[in-house]
Amino acid sequence: MSIILFIGSIILILMVLMSVAFFTLFERKILGYVQIRKGPNKLGLIGLFQPFSDAIKLFTKENLKLLKINFYIYLLCPMFSLFNSLLIWMLIPYYENLYFFNLGFLFLLSCLGMNVYMLMISGWSSNSNYTLLGSLRGIVQVISYEISLVMIMLNSIIFLMDYNLIKFDLFQQNQWFIFFLFFSSFMMFVSMLAETNRSPFDFAEGESELVSGFNIEYGGSLFALLFLGEYSMIMFMSFLFSMMFLGFNMSSLFLFFKVLFLIFMFILIRGTLPRYRYDKLMYLNWKIYLPNSMLLIVLFMSLKLFMNCNF
Repeated sequence: MSIILFIGSIILILMVLMSVAFFTLFERKILGYVQIRKGPNKLGLIGLFQPFSDAIKLFTKENLKLLKINFYIYLLCPMFSLFNSLLIWMLIPYYENLYFFNLGFLFLLSCLGMNVYMLMISGWSSNSNYTLLGSLRGIVQVISYEISLVMIMLNSIIFLMDYNLIKFDLFQQNQWFIFFLFFSSFMMFVSMLAETNRSPFDFAEGESELVSGFNIEYGGSLFALLFLGEYSMIMFMSFLFSMMFLGFNMSSLFLFFKVLFLIFMFILIRGTLPRYRYDKLMYLNWKIYLPNSMLLIVLFMSLKLFMNCNF
């Protein structure tokens, strides 16, 4: 059984990394068509070999050892960032032969909380004003939206009364949660954009004022590791949203198309919306999303306690 678990884990990691590679191609193609151009189309049929070319380029570039960086911490941060983003994929609730978490929701919160440390330490260890400012902005943003993200997820957890995420499959057999938790699902999608530092909330990498932010001193293979960690987290967030609000069935091919649609929405928002203002981002979280999500929790718990509603 342990051999099957080990082989399954290796296959899962390889498939996530391959998906990230083609996710980058998909993003570049969509952004190309948004901007009325073709995108990558030279290397192979419609540019299918472009991700492999990018990977070879990044992992064969020279890594510069800068003079005043904290070298070992600087080196380890991208590795731990990728490790954490791959570790969170253990949460996919398989029915058999792989992982099964009874407290999957708590494990999810623990892994999301670790992302903040990677952001902070990578910005600090680079020993640059731009990286430090970018990491500080990213930390404030991620921590703020993590609080509202937890509250929004609790809105749907209340219906399950269980931390095991596989229960989303059992409770959404007849009707998806998005139909009666539409506002929660919308708030969660926006919070996911802020949590993963994506446009229009990519303030940790504001090129116009921070010269790419916390990762400016990283290049070559170390930048590729940060890149892989960020994009695998985007894919996982799309999977999580689909699992919580759009019905969940691991044996259905329809799940793949739902996740692909959410990834497409991530890319389309990047191509169409301008960057938000930082103070408005904080206002959106602390004055709108957090109070409303807590109000919804009180409302659902009141219904459950005082009206004997069997959800």
